Amino acid sequence: MAKEWILNMATNRWGLNKKNSVGPVSQWIRESSPKTIQDWENFYYKKLADFLKNKGISLSPKEYIEDLGRKLHVKITEVIQAEIEEVTEEDCIQYIYKLVIDRTYDGYLTEIKTIYGKLQRDLGVEIKPAPDEWDRLYNVDFYIQIGKRYIGLQIKPITYEQTPEIYRWKEWLGRTHKKFEENFGGKVFIVFSIKKDNKKEIYNPEVIEQIKEEIERLKGGR
Repeated sequence: MAKEWILNMATNRWGLNKKNSVGPVSQWIRESSPKTIQDWENFYYKKLADFLKNKGISLSPKEYIEDLGRKLHVKITEVIQAEIEEVTEEDCIQYIYKLVIDRTYDGYLTEIKTIYGKLQRDLGVEIKPAPDEWDRLYNVDFYIQIGKRYIGLQIKPITYEQTPEIYRWKEWLGRTHKKFEENFGGKVFIVFSIKKDNKKEIYNPEVIEQIKEEIERLKGGR
Protein backbone atom coordinates (compact mmCIF):
# COMPACT_ATOMS: atom_id res chain seq x y z
CA MET A 1 0.00 0.00 0.00
CA ALA A 2 2.83 2.43 0.84
CA LYS A 3 4.46 1.74 -2.52
CA GLU A 4 1.15 2.36 -4.31
CA TRP A 5 0.75 5.71 -2.52
CA ILE A 6 4.23 6.87 -3.53
CA LEU A 7 3.72 5.81 -7.15
CA ASN A 8 0.34 7.54 -7.31
CA MET A 9 1.59 10.74 -5.69
CA ALA A 10 4.61 11.03 -7.99
CA THR A 11 2.59 10.20 -11.12
CA ASN A 12 0.10 12.95 -10.30
CA ARG A 13 2.80 15.43 -9.32
CA TRP A 14 4.61 15.19 -12.65
CA GLY A 15 1.50 14.71 -14.77
CA LEU A 16 2.53 11.34 -16.16
CA ASN A 17 -1.14 10.33 -16.26
CA LYS A 18 -2.33 13.47 -18.07
CA LYS A 19 -3.71 13.61 -21.62
CA ASN A 20 -0.50 15.04 -23.01
CA SER A 21 1.45 12.08 -21.59
CA VAL A 22 -0.78 9.03 -22.08
CA GLY A 23 -3.54 10.36 -24.31
CA PRO A 24 -7.25 10.91 -23.50
CA VAL A 25 -7.72 7.45 -22.00
CA SER A 26 -11.23 8.16 -20.60
CA GLN A 27 -12.41 9.10 -24.07
CA TRP A 28 -10.62 6.24 -25.78
CA ILE A 29 -12.00 3.51 -23.54
CA ARG A 30 -15.54 4.71 -24.27
CA GLU A 31 -14.79 4.59 -27.98
CA SER A 32 -13.42 1.08 -27.53
CA SER A 33 -16.28 -0.38 -25.41
CA PRO A 34 -13.97 -3.34 -24.61
CA LYS A 35 -15.31 -6.71 -23.54
CA THR A 36 -11.97 -7.78 -22.06
CA ILE A 37 -8.83 -6.09 -20.80
CA GLN A 38 -6.99 -7.49 -23.83
CA ASP A 39 -9.47 -5.71 -26.12
CA TRP A 40 -8.69 -2.48 -24.33
CA GLU A 41 -4.91 -2.97 -24.44
CA ASN A 42 -4.97 -3.62 -28.19
CA PHE A 43 -7.20 -0.61 -28.84
CA TYR A 44 -5.12 1.64 -26.58
CA TYR A 45 -1.82 0.72 -28.23
CA LYS A 46 -3.32 1.44 -31.65
CA LYS A 47 -4.54 4.87 -30.51
CA LEU A 48 -1.27 5.57 -28.72
CA ALA A 49 0.71 4.79 -31.88
CA ASP A 50 -1.17 7.55 -33.75
CA PHE A 51 -0.80 9.85 -30.74
CA LEU A 52 2.99 9.37 -30.69
CA LYS A 53 3.27 9.82 -34.44
CA ASN A 54 1.45 13.16 -34.25
CA LYS A 55 3.84 14.24 -31.50
CA GLY A 56 6.88 13.23 -33.52
CA ILE A 57 7.95 10.59 -30.98
CA SER A 58 9.69 7.67 -32.66
CA LEU A 59 8.94 5.01 -30.04
CA SER A 60 6.57 2.08 -30.18
CA PRO A 61 3.62 2.26 -27.75
CA LYS A 62 5.19 -0.34 -25.48
CA GLU A 63 8.57 1.42 -25.51
CA TYR A 64 6.85 4.71 -24.71
CA ILE A 65 4.98 3.27 -21.70
CA GLU A 66 8.24 1.77 -20.43
CA ASP A 67 9.93 5.16 -20.90
CA LEU A 68 7.25 6.85 -18.78
CA GLY A 69 7.82 4.23 -16.10
CA ARG A 70 11.55 4.94 -16.12
CA LYS A 71 10.89 8.68 -15.82
CA LEU A 72 8.67 7.97 -12.83
CA HIS A 73 11.42 5.88 -11.24
CA VAL A 74 13.95 8.70 -11.66
CA LYS A 75 11.56 11.21 -10.12
CA ILE A 76 11.01 8.97 -7.10
CA THR A 77 14.58 7.76 -6.53
CA GLU A 78 16.36 11.01 -7.36
CA VAL A 79 14.07 14.02 -6.92
CA ILE A 80 11.78 12.86 -4.11
CA GLN A 81 14.63 11.12 -2.30
CA ALA A 82 16.68 14.34 -2.36
CA GLU A 83 13.70 16.33 -1.08
CA ILE A 84 13.10 13.83 1.73
CA GLU A 85 16.71 14.15 2.87
CA GLU A 86 16.24 17.92 3.22
CA VAL A 87 13.28 17.55 5.60
CA THR A 88 14.28 18.17 9.22
CA GLU A 89 12.51 17.30 12.44
CA GLU A 90 11.75 21.00 12.93
CA ASP A 91 10.13 21.13 9.47
CA CYS A 92 7.78 18.33 10.54
CA ILE A 93 6.95 19.98 13.87
CA GLN A 94 6.19 23.32 12.19
CA TYR A 95 4.11 21.65 9.48
CA ILE A 96 1.86 19.88 11.99
CA TYR A 97 1.56 23.07 14.05
CA LYS A 98 0.53 25.14 11.02
CA LEU A 99 -1.83 22.41 9.87
CA VAL A 100 -3.82 22.25 13.10
CA ILE A 101 -3.53 25.92 14.14
CA ASP A 102 -3.01 28.25 11.17
CA ARG A 103 -4.80 26.36 8.40
CA THR A 104 -7.71 25.27 10.58
CA TYR A 105 -8.22 28.84 11.77
CA ASP A 106 -7.92 30.25 8.23
CA GLY A 107 -10.47 27.70 7.01
CA TYR A 108 -12.80 28.65 9.86
CA LEU A 109 -12.58 32.36 8.95
CA THR A 110 -13.12 31.59 5.27
CA GLU A 111 -16.25 29.62 6.11
CA ILE A 112 -17.64 32.46 8.20
CA LYS A 113 -16.89 35.03 5.45
CA THR A 114 -18.56 32.82 2.83
CA ILE A 115 -21.75 32.47 4.88
CA TYR A 116 -21.62 36.18 5.78
CA GLY A 117 -21.66 37.07 2.08
CA LYS A 118 -24.58 34.73 1.39
CA LEU A 119 -26.57 36.21 4.27
CA GLN A 120 -25.97 39.74 3.02
CA ARG A 121 -27.14 38.82 -0.50
CA ASP A 122 -30.23 36.91 0.67
CA LEU A 123 -31.31 39.52 3.21
CA GLY A 124 -30.52 42.56 1.07
CA VAL A 125 -29.32 44.58 4.06
CA GLU A 126 -25.94 45.69 5.33
CA ILE A 127 -24.41 43.29 7.83
CA LYS A 128 -21.57 44.60 9.97
CA PRO A 129 -18.95 42.83 12.12
CA ALA A 130 -19.84 43.08 15.80
CA PRO A 131 -17.55 44.90 18.26
CA ASP A 132 -15.23 42.60 20.21
CA GLU A 133 -17.19 43.40 23.37
CA TRP A 134 -20.39 42.01 21.83
CA ASP A 135 -18.57 38.83 20.93
CA ARG A 136 -17.42 38.39 24.53
CA LEU A 137 -20.65 39.40 26.25
CA TYR A 138 -23.34 38.18 23.87
CA ASN A 139 -21.70 35.63 21.51
CA VAL A 140 -22.56 37.81 18.51
CA ASP A 141 -20.36 37.86 15.37
CA PHE A 142 -22.31 40.31 13.19
CA TYR A 143 -25.22 42.69 13.51
CA ILE A 144 -27.91 44.42 11.46
CA GLN A 145 -28.94 47.91 12.50
CA ILE A 146 -32.60 48.86 12.17
CA GLY A 147 -33.04 52.43 13.36
CA LYS A 148 -31.70 52.53 16.89
CA ARG A 149 -32.11 48.80 17.45
CA TYR A 150 -29.94 45.86 16.48
CA ILE A 151 -30.32 42.27 15.35
CA GLY A 152 -27.47 39.95 16.32
CA LEU A 153 -26.08 37.14 14.19
CA GLN A 154 -23.82 34.30 15.20
CA ILE A 155 -22.29 32.05 12.54
CA LYS A 156 -21.49 28.60 13.90
CA PRO A 157 -19.54 26.21 11.61
CA ILE A 158 -20.44 22.58 12.35
CA THR A 159 -19.95 19.10 10.91
CA TYR A 160 -22.66 16.52 10.19
CA GLU A 161 -21.52 14.64 13.29
CA GLN A 162 -22.33 17.70 15.40
CA THR A 163 -25.86 18.31 14.10
CA PRO A 164 -27.53 16.38 16.97
CA GLU A 165 -25.92 18.90 19.35
CA ILE A 166 -27.60 21.95 17.76
CA TYR A 167 -30.34 22.19 20.38
CA ARG A 168 -27.70 22.20 23.14
CA TRP A 169 -25.84 25.11 21.54
CA LYS A 170 -29.10 27.04 21.20
CA GLU A 171 -29.89 26.39 24.84
CA TRP A 172 -26.38 27.31 26.02
CA LEU A 173 -26.15 30.48 23.92
CA GLY A 174 -29.74 31.47 24.57
CA ARG A 175 -28.91 33.13 27.89
CA THR A 176 -26.42 35.60 26.43
CA HIS A 177 -28.61 36.16 23.38
CA LYS A 178 -31.52 37.06 25.66
CA LYS A 179 -29.38 39.75 27.28
CA PHE A 180 -28.59 41.17 23.84
CA GLU A 181 -32.29 41.38 23.00
CA GLU A 182 -33.03 43.13 26.30
CA ASN A 183 -30.26 45.67 25.71
CA PHE A 184 -30.60 46.29 21.96
CA GLY A 185 -34.20 45.43 21.10
CA GLY A 186 -33.57 42.78 18.44
CA LYS A 187 -33.21 39.02 18.59
CA VAL A 188 -30.01 37.05 17.98
CA PHE A 189 -30.07 34.33 15.32
CA ILE A 190 -27.63 31.44 15.09
CA VAL A 191 -26.68 30.54 11.52
CA PHE A 192 -25.22 27.03 11.38
CA SER A 193 -22.88 26.49 8.44
CA ILE A 194 -21.85 23.10 7.11
CA LYS A 195 -19.55 21.84 4.37
CA LYS A 196 -21.33 19.92 1.60
CA ASP A 197 -19.63 18.82 -1.63
CA ASN A 198 -16.72 21.15 -0.82
CA LYS A 199 -19.07 24.12 -0.53
CA LYS A 200 -20.18 26.03 2.56
CA GLU A 201 -23.95 26.00 3.02
CA ILE A 202 -26.39 27.23 5.63
CA TYR A 203 -27.58 24.15 7.52
CA ASN A 204 -30.71 25.87 8.86
CA PRO A 205 -31.92 27.94 5.84
CA GLU A 206 -35.21 28.68 7.57
CA VAL A 207 -33.27 31.21 9.64
CA ILE A 208 -33.22 33.56 6.61
CA GLU A 209 -37.00 34.04 6.76
CA GLN A 210 -36.88 34.38 10.53
CA ILE A 211 -34.33 37.20 10.24
CA LYS A 212 -36.44 38.90 7.54
CA GLU A 213 -39.47 38.76 9.85
CA GLU A 214 -37.44 40.32 12.66
CA ILE A 215 -36.23 43.08 10.33
CA GLU A 216 -39.84 43.88 9.38
CA ARG A 217 -40.91 43.78 13.03
CA LEU A 218 -38.28 46.32 14.02
CA LYS A 219 -38.99 48.51 11.00
CA GLY A 220 -42.62 48.58 12.09
CA GLY A 221 -41.57 49.78 15.52
CA ARG A 222 -42.90 46.71 17.28
